[in-house]
Amino acid sequence: MIPALPELAVLGPTIVGVAVLAAVTTGVLWAFRVPRWNEAPIAILRGAVQLALISVILTGVISHPAWIAVALAAMFLIASAVATRRSGWSWPMFAAMSTSILAGVIVAAAGIFLTGALELTSRYALALGAIVIGNAMSIATLTGRRFTSGLVDHWDEVEGWLAVGATPRQATIERARLAVRDALIPSIDQTKTTGLVVLPGAFVGAIFGGLSPWEAGRFQIVVLAGILAAGAVTATLVVTWLGDVRTRPVVPA
Repeated sequence: MIPALPELAVLGPTIVGVAVLAAVTTGVLWAFRVPRWNEAPIAILRGAVQLALISVILTGVISHPAWIAVALAAMFLIASAVATRRSGWSWPMFAAMSTSILAGVIVAAAGIFLTGALELTSRYALALGAIVIGNAMSIATLTGRRFTSGLVDHWDEVEGWLAVGATPRQATIERARLAVRDALIPSIDQTKTTGLVVLPGAFVGAIFGGLSPWEAGRFQIVVLAGILAAGAVTATLVVTWLGDVRTRPVVPA
């Protein structure tokens, strides 16, 4: 569907603004010699193209539950692949990440829709599913990377436990717990500061979409609680999958 003329009128300034922000991002990272400095501007470009495509697609499928299910399934597979790639690609790692993310999303969705906190409609399912899947992906990635780097940094301690007869899971349990905690810190901080420091996108978008501030706030707190529930389940399962470590791992690039 081609955008209406009023929407086209703001397209030019939008492109200019995003280009300026991308240039700032690139310049700062390049000047500071940050490794892989070009990932951020490439991410902005990809995000813009993908959002344009998904906006066109969702315009036609938003009212069709079957197509929304297909869209969510595609989001889930992509999220699992991204989390796997960031943690060191292998099929066992993909199994760990995908099942952990899926379990977290299912638990969060069940807690929200079965209790009636939100009505199970196509729009709510799409919005909530996309937000929770995206956050579960980030939490799974952070958990896997923090767990692996923690093992590398404290491998002497892990080896010491193994030497006195501890199982691999017993030897790595403290690293696992710290990885889960660290991975959840961004989500916890966002929830704690919502309304004081942060006005989340779901809240602002709901208001722009016509909901009252009260309804938007109700939707947002449900979303934040769902993110934390999904994140807790996802992170715990990730370290459970990865906890059977017998040799020193390699930190993914």
